[in-house]
Amino acid sequence: MTQITDHLADIRERVARAAARSGRSSGAVTIVAVSKEQSVDAIVQASAAGQVHFGESYVQEALPKIAALADREIVWHFVGHLQANKTRAVAERFHWAHTIDREKIAVRLHEQRPHFAQPLNVLIQVNQTNEPQKAGVAPAEAEALARAVARLPRLALRGLMTIPPAGAGVAETRALFASLAALRARFAAAGIPMDTLSMGMSADFETAIEAGSTCVRIGSAIFGARSKIARG
Repeated sequence: MTQITDHLADIRERVARAAARSGRSSGAVTIVAVSKEQSVDAIVQASAAGQVHFGESYVQEALPKIAALADREIVWHFVGHLQANKTRAVAERFHWAHTIDREKIAVRLHEQRPHFAQPLNVLIQVNQTNEPQKAGVAPAEAEALARAVARLPRLALRGLMTIPPAGAGVAETRALFASLAALRARFAAAGIPMDTLSMGMSADFETAIEAGSTCVRIGSAIFGARSKIARG
């Protein structure tokens, strides 16, 4: 048993309890272990403990890890801000992209996704409080972007993602998560089906699950302090 194994066991138990409080099973919630600035060895430890989904934020840091761990059954999620000059690597090497915030990025991912691969699973990042320093589409513009993404056959539009403001209290965070869940429901009613809400991180994932999250992105609560790997 390793510290990472112990942390994962604790997170899984907390996820299961939060899911039960929202009337769901733990299987309804995917845990994405955010391994940015963590070593290959740390990922191996988590993988050996049964963790399948891993999230990376920096393309240049992620690519060597993906290559080194090619023999393992890992589903790679890109969870960082996606720049136009990094889309090819994400389109070619990742299974999910959580941070689509404009049509240009979606079109590039669509054009660069290999034709032999399954469509890339994508989420639209919504900047719910219009923070200028944060990426994401405004809630009022999210439907138009969702419809544009849904027209791209090499992408599979799966849902929405959000990051609450730093320092937000529990009540504000809960309200923002509930608002994103309501937005997804509105899109579904308008004929834009989605099955994924990516919301909740180490500090607030239980609140997110109670509000309907189906995907939580957890880094430090699994891996501990980051090791500051050079990103290149």
